[in-house]
Amino acid sequence: MFDGLKDKLDSFRSDVEEEAAEAETETETEAEVGADPDADTDPDAEPPAERGSDEPPVATDPDADPDPGADNADGPGRLRRAKAFATGKVVLEAEDLEDPLWNLEMALLESDVEMGVAEAILDDLRSNLIGETKSQMASTGDLVEDALADALLSVISVGQFDFEERIADAEKPVTIVFTGVNGVGKTTTIAKMARYFDERGYSSVLANGDTYRAGANEQIREHAEALDKRLIAHEQGGDPAAVVYDGVEYAEANGVDVVLGDTAGRLHTSSDLMAQLEKIDRVVDPDLTLFVDEAVAGQDAVERAQQFDDAAEIDGAVLTKADADSQGGAAISVAYVTGKPVLFLGTGQGYDDLAPFDPEELVDDLLGS
Repeated sequence: MFDGLKDKLDSFRSDVEEEAAEAETETETEAEVGADPDADTDPDAEPPAERGSDEPPVATDPDADPDPGADNADGPGRLRRAKAFATGKVVLEAEDLEDPLWNLEMALLESDVEMGVAEAILDDLRSNLIGETKSQMASTGDLVEDALADALLSVISVGQFDFEERIADAEKPVTIVFTGVNGVGKTTTIAKMARYFDERGYSSVLANGDTYRAGANEQIREHAEALDKRLIAHEQGGDPAAVVYDGVEYAEANGVDVVLGDTAGRLHTSSDLMAQLEKIDRVVDPDLTLFVDEAVAGQDAVERAQQFDDAAEIDGAVLTKADADSQGGAAISVAYVTGKPVLFLGTGQGYDDLAPFDPEELVDDLLGS
């Protein structure tokens, strides 16, 4: 999962190591040359001014930084690097990161990471790496890996909350409504969620609010029968809010813990269907509204998540087909763009193929930790 993105992150780490190693070699060489007592002196150099000279000597501060306008080779960065080297340390400078950061930015965009998210990651890396010192025996790769982990976590974990704790603490029945476009695995995700709750000791009922799509009742009924779940459904063309409301009424009357409400797949531009979601919010007041899309949709999934959140506020997202996604752009970007967390990843076709989303585990996996 996300193998393409893993390779690109590893390339960034290698690029910084190479750049830093070259800079360290140059600094070491300069230090050796500067310390050579047999180094030649320029016989034509002018002697120091004599005491009676008209030009008074200029006092200099040996620790002062050179002229900021001076050539970069003798600028503050080079001086700071030399001072660090003399004390047994090495410092990373902006020039060490310039090319690797450019390559990483292109790699992130190619992996469908949203542009603002990519920029946030790069800014975090600059902040954490430029001017950072390490002992000469330490690994630059470890330093870069730590900075990458911090930068990735800062965008992936936005809005994160403990889903299991939220369900445990909520008054029952808990009503969860699922939204998204057609064909992204929304109904299958609902079936997987029913299995997820079963495994944690919660009963559930399915409510088919997708009343306009031909065959929708049959599709969700097959899942309900396979999972031995009660299905609440109306005739095609019925009121979706009424179906989900009936699901809540059934759950209250029968001591069921969770109501899982399906809705018609829609685009955010479909005013009639978006109005249905608004009506469900008014009539049912669901505890959670989850947006479902495919991880392989990349930036399209990110844009749709933002549009759905704008039109009918979501509480979190589920990304299906994560096992088939080598890029990882949606998983990296959705939370940062919407401010709402990714809560689950669909990792296959079976009912058990639903993994709670853990930002720290994902970052460890991406970095090979």
